[in-house]
Amino acid sequence: SVLTLNGKITKVGEKIFASNGKEVNFSSALESCEETGGTLATPMNEEENKAILDIVKQYNRYAYLGIKESETSGQFKYIHGTPLNYTRWRQYEPNGKGTEKCVEMYTDGNWNDKKCNLYRLTICEY
Repeated sequence: SVLTLNGKITKVGEKIFASNGKEVNFSSALESCEETGGTLATPMNEEENKAILDIVKQYNRYAYLGIKESETSGQFKYIHGTPLNYTRWRQYEPNGKGTEKCVEMYTDGNWNDKKCNLYRLTICEY
């Protein structure tokens, strides 16, 4: 069950966001979320973004989001394949132009495109 994660848990609408407090690369973060029956935290509106931000702030660590760059450089989509319907890019982001294929959330709730091999906080959604 989700509660065994022993991290911070926030519920918004039908979604539950939870962190195990671990910092790993994008693929490991996604894998650990999927192993527990969820996926990486994916904000689809302002309310969900705030819920994820609450966890980011508690750990004071940037976190990977469930968003990746598509085959088209500079275009991002949800990891389940649909186009983004909500974004919270920091000013002048995304700017990686194909080199930064993952997305992280800063401690102010804004997003930045980033390489996928860095260690970021794991936040899952269920």
